[in-house]
Amino acid sequence: MNTIEIKNNFHKLIDRIDNNNILSKFYSILEQASTLKDGQLWNKLTEEEKHELFLIDNETDNNQNLISHSTIQEKHKKWLEK
Repeated sequence: MNTIEIKNNFHKLIDRIDNNNILSKFYSILEQASTLKDGQLWNKLTEEEKHELFLIDNETDNNQNLISHSTIQEKHKKWLEK
């Protein structure tokens, strides 16, 4: 997806959410992320945290380590339904 598609999809997602608590959390996360300079968050991590992230990234390269979207939806169905 390009930047325009991501923005459009994000706007549509926000428009579908009627829960003020969720919207406030999204807003807070985006507001904080928008003020960070590139690399600022990464530089705050310990070497152990960085190592963990690299391991996680490597694990996601193997499809057997991934859980399908439909499986997650079914598992958390009661929280996803309106």
